[in-house]
Amino acid sequence: MKVLLLKEPRESASGPDPYIKELAACGLSATLIPVLSFKFVSLNVLSEKLFLPEKHGGLIFTSPRAVEAVKMCIESSARREEWTATKDKWNTKPVYVVGKATASLVEALGLTACGEQTGTADVLSRLIIERENPAILPLLFPCGSLKREVLPTALRQNEIPLETLTVYQTAEHPDLEKNITHYFNNQGMPASVAFFSPSGVKFCLDTLKRLAGPRLDQIKFAAIGPTTADALEAEGLTVGCSAEKPTPQHLAKGIAQALSSTASGL
Repeated sequence: MKVLLLKEPRESASGPDPYIKELAACGLSATLIPVLSFKFVSLNVLSEKLFLPEKHGGLIFTSPRAVEAVKMCIESSARREEWTATKDKWNTKPVYVVGKATASLVEALGLTACGEQTGTADVLSRLIIERENPAILPLLFPCGSLKREVLPTALRQNEIPLETLTVYQTAEHPDLEKNITHYFNNQGMPASVAFFSPSGVKFCLDTLKRLAGPRLDQIKFAAIGPTTADALEAEGLTVGCSAEKPTPQHLAKGIAQALSSTASGL
């Protein structure tokens, strides 16, 4: 059975994407099509703030792309050698993250990640509220232009100081429609389509509906987590599975079970 993954390639260039690898272990053939394109912005402002950790109470990362922006600042900065001392100062403060993928990138920068088990911004915000109080210095939150307001709103309601900084802008990948059409023309309709963000739902759904036509309801739609599942349901689609945690293992297991139940029901 074929699975279409609507996601970005993993950050590391070596070896197969872990989602493709896990699905193959379940006997499923997966193809990855990138959904989004990114443009980094305000890196000079981010760099200034990164090298002044004493002005913030900690860091928050809810996406790998925001960590990549930090990495670019460090690697392009004439003050690269200062990072060793600067990261030690950040490590006296909490560095909050969502999910293992973001945590591993944060740790590669020499920072100690906190909250990788949370999985969603909603759960992470509750952890921050439990641990912090209104007297702290603002938490620095580098983020994308399409960030959801769940975390900022929750912190604001609990008077936890927060400074957001948009460090990348998100847009539809220029070849997205062409690549999805090429997939359907060459491989046919997939048994399952997995989405990894509400943006993916927004940018891909019209093309999928056009290509699948009346057979759309034969596709098992999978979501990496509850936020993406909500976006699918808001479009009137049935979610075949939502990963218990945002990991390759949990998503592959969910898709395999959903497809197995379909096959056994035939």
